[in-house]
Parts: sequence; structure tokens; C-alpha cells
Amino acid sequence: MLERFRQFWTNVWAPLADLLLKMGVKPDHVTIVGTVGVAAAALWFFPRGEFFVGVLVITAFVFSDLMDGYMARRSGQSSRWGAFLDSTLDRVGDAAIFAGLVLYYARSDAETTLGGPWLYLCLSLACLFLGNLTSYARARAESLGMQAKGGIAERADRLVAILVMTGFNGLLGLPVLTEITLWALAVASLVTVVQRMVIVHKQAFGPPLDQSE
Repeated sequence: MLERFRQFWTNVWAPLADLLLKMGVKPDHVTIVGTVGVAAAALWFFPRGEFFVGVLVITAFVFSDLMDGYMARRSGQSSRWGAFLDSTLDRVGDAAIFAGLVLYYARSDAETTLGGPWLYLCLSLACLFLGNLTSYARARAESLGMQAKGGIAERADRLVAILVMTGFNGLLGLPVLTEITLWALAVASLVTVVQRMVIVHKQAFGPPLDQSE
């Protein structure tokens, strides 16, 4: 759903990306720095309950995910290694965001409204696990010559939802925003995993594709 905005934000950050290329910065460098920034911010600010500042810092580094791809295409440095590195480190950054929430809810003084901290610690873990499982399902399907793209909760949707609602939680002091989002993402991610399994099952046992087309 949110992929339609990718080109818009790519155009916004293109001038900075062009400047980095002129300075000799490689796309892989941007990928690594962006991931380190996201992970460090999530694991530093979120466990301390500093959600608004954490989301601002994370968002700044998340845009590197657009810049590195643009830089690779612009400079002719696109490669299978770059694609592998980008996808792998995306998983690291996403996991760090939910791990930061896990560490926050592990605190005895964590603020909650719809249940205790233990419940949301478990939901954060579920979102971390299921989010990575949805990505694995797609990657594994593609390695077998099939596709498993789609579902109600793709990566961009999950990332924007948790960052936006957690940011407003930090700004307005409303823990319920993060709590509802964790419930929604846990359910939606589970549904997405099932959807992708169904998609692959249909391809594996359905009629073969017409190679003449």
C-alpha cells in the first residue's frame, strides 16, 4: 500500500544522494550506516521510554533505505551483493525496533493501559517474529522459483504503523496507541504469513505456467 509513496520520497532525498555520490560514498556505506542508526536509536531510546525522540531519529535513518537504492542505480553499482545486503540489514533494523519495545515492556515501571507490561512484551516479540517470518516466506518462495509477495501487512505498512503510533504515544503520552498497534500488527502479520503460504501452495500444486506466453 505504501510503496506508491516510495518514488516521491526518493525524489525528495535525491539531491543529498547525488551529493554523497560526488563525495565518493558508496551505496553499501549508506545501507550500513542507516541500519546502525536505526538499531542504535531503537535500542537506546525505546527501552528508556523516550519514544518521540526515538522515532524521529529512527525515521531519519530509515530514509537511507531509499537513498542506497537510488545511489546504486544512479552510479551503476547495482549488484546482487547490494540487494542481499540491503534485504538482510532491513531485517536487522526492523527487529531492533520491536526489540526496543520488548526491552521497554520488560521494565517493571512500563506504562500500559490495556493490560500489564508482560502482555505487550509478548506482543512485541510476536511482531518481531512474525515480521521476519513474512519476509522469510517471500525469500524462500523466490528461491524456489515462485513468488509470495502481498498480504495485508507488508514491511512498509508494519514499519510506518509502529513508528507513527509509537511516536504519537511519546508526544501525547498515550500508551494505548502503541498497544493497539501491537495487537493489530500481530494479527495482521499472522494473517499475512498464512496468505503467503496459500499463494505459494497454489503455485506449487496449481497448473504449470504456460512458458510460450
